[in-house]
Amino acid sequence: MSQAETAEPVERTGAVQQAGRVGSPAAVTPPPAPRRLRSPGLFRGPGLFRSELTLTFRRWRSLALLGVLAVVPVLIGVAVKIETSDGGAVGGGGAPDGGGVAFVSQITNNGLFLVFAALAATLPFFLPMAVGVVAGDSVAGEANAGTLRYLLVAPAGRVRLLLAKFAAVMAFCLVATLTVALSALAVGVLLFPVGDVTTISGVPVPFTEGLWRAVLIAAVVAGSLVGLAAIGLFVSTLTSSGIAAMATTVGLLITVQILQSIPQLDAVHPYLFTHHWMSFADLMREPLLWDGVLRNLGVQAAYAAVFGSAAWARFTTRDITS
Repeated sequence: MSQAETAEPVERTGAVQQAGRVGSPAAVTPPPAPRRLRSPGLFRGPGLFRSELTLTFRRWRSLALLGVLAVVPVLIGVAVKIETSDGGAVGGGGAPDGGGVAFVSQITNNGLFLVFAALAATLPFFLPMAVGVVAGDSVAGEANAGTLRYLLVAPAGRVRLLLAKFAAVMAFCLVATLTVALSALAVGVLLFPVGDVTTISGVPVPFTEGLWRAVLIAAVVAGSLVGLAAIGLFVSTLTSSGIAAMATTVGLLITVQILQSIPQLDAVHPYLFTHHWMSFADLMREPLLWDGVLRNLGVQAAYAAVFGSAAWARFTTRDITS
């Protein structure tokens, strides 16, 4: 800026001050101070994560998805209560090793089992669909709204921004799972008796231990969504359309579920990110069986590493024009 350009504001300010001293009724009001820009520290470390977290959970779409997830346990609990109001069994009972079926058949004996039944009912579709929508919109939604390039102008860095978005998606995975679990626990306590918990192995354990296992199972279910979250993040870096990224992620989920149901492809099933999802039922056995759970978490970690690396490679080399 030239000296002539800087001198004019200085002279105008001096004139304002002189007019104020003279006491002229036509004193000019000083110009407002320039608006301070947001501190770059917001885009560093936890500050950027908090910003992404706020953005994720303030969207009406995210709140609507959490609302739907909270309603599912209510519907299951009310349906079981109505079906067993005449003293009958739920669906004619269930095999002890039936996973979700075994959980549903135990709800009338202990309301805590509604937590396990609700997680088993939402994990195949409702929970991953919600995660797929949020993950698919994480980067593509910013690009579609035209805010992505402004984020990169700030000293955030592409890698740090991508990590913050993935962490926010993982936080949504945990919150969505806890929403189902807490809603199911509240409904289960209101509609059914609670007390000592009989595991699906037939061994009774105290209610406090059953509650601890419910927390552990919720954490495992949230961890089961890591692979899908990484896939959604990668898809989100490929396009500037949030709707296209969300539809693609959910479409991939449905495709994998179809592949999982084809017996002729059983050689491929162990490598699908959905194959070990229901292994959390082994945590309701006595003693706890960890083999299936660890295989599930290992598959999720592998998917997160592969698709997270692909998202990094794409996002760091992408030309951001919107």
